[in-house]
Amino acid sequence: MFRNFFSIIILLLLISATILPAQNLNPMEQLGKNIFFDKISSPDRQACASCHAPEVGFTGPIPGINLISAVYPGAVPTRAGNRKPPSAAYATLSPIFHFDEEEGLFVGGNFWDGRATGEHLDNPAADQALGPFLNPVEQNNASKKDVLMQIADAKYADLWRDVWGEPIRYDTQVEIDNNYDRIGLAIAAYEGSVEVNQFTSKYDYYLDGETELTEQEAWGLDLFEGKAQCSACHLSDPDEQNPPLFTDFTYDNLGTPKNPDNPVYESDPNYIDPGLGGFLATRAEWADMVGENMGKHKVPTLRNVAKAPSKKFIKAYLHNGVFKSLEEVVHFYNTRDVESWPPPEVPENVNTDELGDLGLTMAEEEAIVAFMETLSDGYDLKNDKVKVNVHTNLKVTGANPFNPTTQLTYSLTEDSHIQINVYNTIGQKVTTLVNTYKSAGTYQVNFNAGNLASGIYYIRLYTKNGIQTQKVSLVK
Repeated sequence: MFRNFFSIIILLLLISATILPAQNLNPMEQLGKNIFFDKISSPDRQACASCHAPEVGFTGPIPGINLISAVYPGAVPTRAGNRKPPSAAYATLSPIFHFDEEEGLFVGGNFWDGRATGEHLDNPAADQALGPFLNPVEQNNASKKDVLMQIADAKYADLWRDVWGEPIRYDTQVEIDNNYDRIGLAIAAYEGSVEVNQFTSKYDYYLDGETELTEQEAWGLDLFEGKAQCSACHLSDPDEQNPPLFTDFTYDNLGTPKNPDNPVYESDPNYIDPGLGGFLATRAEWADMVGENMGKHKVPTLRNVAKAPSKKFIKAYLHNGVFKSLEEVVHFYNTRDVESWPPPEVPENVNTDELGDLGLTMAEEEAIVAFMETLSDGYDLKNDKVKVNVHTNLKVTGANPFNPTTQLTYSLTEDSHIQINVYNTIGQKVTTLVNTYKSAGTYQVNFNAGNLASGIYYIRLYTKNGIQTQKVSLVK
């Protein structure tokens, strides 16, 4: 049934190999875009975009596949891998794969198991881009030279000369290897462009003060950063260079059940996905850490996690696509250890600290989903139903950095019940400064952090109309 189904479905993946229009792209990014959307495969029916389509956040675009296996067939329809396509958006922001001695965790790289380390081209996304072209269960090209020859015959071949200053060549092995690497660099340039990494979600506009979250969305954010502990791995605060990326680029075993429709079981009914541990087993320097990393997979960004053409569109979630909605994922996180779920595919190393028995109500689960739905790029401010109403103003008017106290000033243009909470960088609430009803006016409150450790803290003001956040630094 699997083979007949995908033989039909694959016919839908017809993507043009003509020169694609530029949207604020430089020549390198434009070259990468054309390669990304070109059917460079054997037979010529599959492009990178076949599994990483922009309309769904650069992941799998076919609801019929997402609903069942979530594992996309390759250019040869009877062949498929064993995992769902991860999002290619924001993937270029992942650091080079490494072991963080301080945290005791592996960080960075691309693919679900981190095997695109970035060690080859100093860029995990570039390393990753080279893999599918030669993978027999993906684009199935016979050789690097075969890939280069198809680009040389493409309508956009002149872009190659514009970018690299010479026509594409493949007469010697040195030329083949060098120019094949250039393909990866070009695709990574496109994946790192403003067309792919847009930062145009409702949440981005909210952080910029151009819109506000609804009451349910704001509640969901509070839960995301607090009771639900989502932000422990899906970091919701900006770093020094970027808006929030909603991932810490680490690896985790969530206790994910097997997906019984995964096509891998046709050839191996006893297959177990080793995740990061499987990759580490191929590297002598990390061989002694294989056991403690079995079953762990990359923490994905939650940006575009709900992006779809319609509310009814089916997406697949987690590394094997076993869950088909955000509601199901959140409920699993909440109740994994207290309800009857299928057993984890890999029972070792399951995270029991940050999920499994969160005690969330159904309404709280729904609020978290509502917040995650604000993370989709392409938010239309013109049709924004929640208009910005400047009704509060929160400022740090004391020292910042400070030790151990600083002063906050906040003003209200209308009467409201307010709450001012302080959170640490992993979303834990450390104290409540104000929790009362206030009339319109300007007020001050002191934040005494004498019992807290040095570090970054987030002060969040909640009113009936929305929330505001200020970042402070405690230095002792």
